[in-house]
Amino acid sequence: MLKQWIVVRSKPRSEKIAYAKLLDKGIDAYLPLLSERRKWSDRKKWVEFPLFKSYLFARIEIKNSIYVLQTYGVSSLVKFGDEIAIVQDDILNAIKLALDGGYQLTPTEYFIAGNEVEVIDGPMRGVKGIVVQLKGKDRLVIKIDAIQQALSIDIDTRFIKNIKSKSDTIL
Repeated sequence: MLKQWIVVRSKPRSEKIAYAKLLDKGIDAYLPLLSERRKWSDRKKWVEFPLFKSYLFARIEIKNSIYVLQTYGVSSLVKFGDEIAIVQDDILNAIKLALDGGYQLTPTEYFIAGNEVEVIDGPMRGVKGIVVQLKGKDRLVIKIDAIQQALSIDIDTRFIKNIKSKSDTIL
């Protein structure tokens, strides 16, 4: 049977524990880690932390995914509807190559056209709008319902966050 990379959600701040326990079970796992030099009042130290908070990957036959779910530190498997989320080998290989090559990866929120968002920094802080894409650029549309008009502006995705609705949660 074919082994595939599935997305595993760990318990909060337990990514490294879940990763170690999966390896102990003989399950091929991958936890992308970033290294950062942190400073305390008395010392500086290199600290490794997960690239994706609460997420790691396990390579297993889908029919055996229950063994991943029964692992200490694992909270759930990421699913879309009834289907377990699968990540292609080339995507994880690209992440590994980038991290091994010393590239500075920065996780960012995932936006698609139609997402309702809120500006979290800058002069438009607190304004809500909808993400649209024009000419390959991310744009924010601000609706002014009172006059039935809208404005469209370019905005850096660092300055916006998704507004989560109860129907958007991942199972």
